[in-house]
Amino acid sequence: MQGITHLGRGNFFHANNTQLHAIAVIAARVLLGLAFLVFGLNGFLHFIPMPPMTGAPAAFMHALMATGYLFTLVKCTEIVSGALLLAGRFVPLALALLAPVLVNIVAFHAFLEPAGLAIPLVLLALEVFLAFAYRNAYAPMLGANVRPF
Repeated sequence: MQGITHLGRGNFFHANNTQLHAIAVIAARVLLGLAFLVFGLNGFLHFIPMPPMTGAPAAFMHALMATGYLFTLVKCTEIVSGALLLAGRFVPLALALLAPVLVNIVAFHAFLEPAGLAIPLVLLALEVFLAFAYRNAYAPMLGANVRPF
């Protein structure tokens, strides 16, 4: 590649790679944001029909709703975070808020409802890709010996 740089083409290849990365980040952000906004809203508006659950998955969902707050909190987190991702505002914060929600969605499907695991795994891949793309925003909170002020 250095030889290409000496020919004056290095900037062209670098620019295309950077542009492709920027497009991939936007596409991942929009897809993840749209998924969480839609599924979050569906928790309240029920516009996507859900198949009836039985057994452990039904018991888990019933327990979430029986708390009186947890299901609502999770769905509101999904809606707000999805909207932030779609708007491109506070993206690292939205990703941090969605991380525990997404871990639980993947765990729910992996252990209780494996037939529906494909979509959560795609969402997890988008989350990890975006977290890596925004890794500089997380660097300060990942320091081992950070001092206040």
